[in-house]
Amino acid sequence: MTLVKSSSGIRGTLGGKIGKGFSPVDIIKFSAGYISWMRRKYKKKKKYVIILGRDGRITSSLFQEFLIITFRSLGVDVINIGLSTTPTVGIAIIDEKADGGVMLTASHNPKNWNGLKMFNSYGEFLSENDFQKLFYITEKENFLFSSYKELGNVFHKRNCIQKHVKKILSLPIIDQNIIKKAKFKIVIDGINSAGGIAVPILLEHLGVHIIKMHCDPHGDFIHNPEPIQKNLKEICNKVPEVKAHFGISVDPDVDRVVFICENGEFFGEEHTLVAIADYVLENKFGPVVSTLSSSHSLKDLAIKKGVPYHSTSVGEVHVVKKMKEVHAVIGGEGNGGIVYPELRYGRDALVGIALFLTKVAKLSNISLSELKKKYSGYFMSKKKIRFYSHKNIQMLLKTIKKKYRGKKMNLSDGIKIDLLNDEWIHIRKSNTEKIIRIHTESFSKKRADFLAKEILCEIKKL
Repeated sequence: MTLVKSSSGIRGTLGGKIGKGFSPVDIIKFSAGYISWMRRKYKKKKKYVIILGRDGRITSSLFQEFLIITFRSLGVDVINIGLSTTPTVGIAIIDEKADGGVMLTASHNPKNWNGLKMFNSYGEFLSENDFQKLFYITEKENFLFSSYKELGNVFHKRNCIQKHVKKILSLPIIDQNIIKKAKFKIVIDGINSAGGIAVPILLEHLGVHIIKMHCDPHGDFIHNPEPIQKNLKEICNKVPEVKAHFGISVDPDVDRVVFICENGEFFGEEHTLVAIADYVLENKFGPVVSTLSSSHSLKDLAIKKGVPYHSTSVGEVHVVKKMKEVHAVIGGEGNGGIVYPELRYGRDALVGIALFLTKVAKLSNISLSELKKKYSGYFMSKKKIRFYSHKNIQMLLKTIKKKYRGKKMNLSDGIKIDLLNDEWIHIRKSNTEKIIRIHTESFSKKRADFLAKEILCEIKKL
């Protein structure tokens, strides 16, 4: 059993003992801790209101009831928006002027996981500092529940995804007319979660001919839900089979998006951010931000465009913090997470799709496989290995530091080692699973894989 607490939220596997997995008791404990944090953060209020959303997981509709009961028992009003996306919860918080919100999801983790993503009153994830306060409160505080006269109310809203889409389409940078003229034919893999509803709503407004795959949000994921190449073989085959212009795949809570080329090639999750940043920078001059584990392609694009580039530790909260500091016009992560601040400071697959479609439509008759060549100067290898104690991680990092002594290292998030010829290695503990992630980048796939294998060999020696 696993329970992971980080700035990415709380998530864990289902079942097992309290405190060792994502159990009903843990759900109540962390949600009560969140309300206590909120009351300390936003003092002198008679009544608090939060937004509650969920992804399509089999357990999410069940656990949603635990959350409603807990929040109401603490005297908090709940606006339940039901099946939704993580960015939609953020938008709804802003629209409803709520004090915060919770999304019931384990994001890209498999279906035996679930979790909680928590927001502040700005519709953004809690900062790292606020998460630490929340975790402390959860462990130390004796929660005070309300009397029957002070119970919170529950309200239901079912059109929040539509409102979210409407806000995206109102952005000046999104050209609805040129997308409609392109008459795109697109395959969608909704992983049987919220994306199967949200992405078609967006594309229907844009006049796209949609071919749906796994868009029934019953939560029985047909494949591993992380939107990476090895998990998307079916849609990669489907796109050329039906002669679609391209394909779109999202994760279960729709904050990451990847694209499939017309010939079935994977466009690349790293290229999602780079292609969208290329389009945004054609319209607005300013800094860009990504993470230490993201491709150097974005840095090269920034140099070419003459704008500052900044990198951060992995995680949405770190990207958003840096974007605010430098007033970035676009940012995100190399996993397909796009942050477009003109809409909201948070990853959003739907705005990413709208920006990408506008870019491709304006290129006129250029296929995705041709566009990919513009951004494919680097090759990455992404490996992961399970760990069983923090001692193992510390031993590994110590060994790697010794092995690459004299090389330029960034120690802000694990170890990022810069080698010659724009090669690099990044080893870090995941924020969302009990694994060590090993990302490498080089001028060839063979070389990137070799660098990753060297690290894996060091791990096996421990």
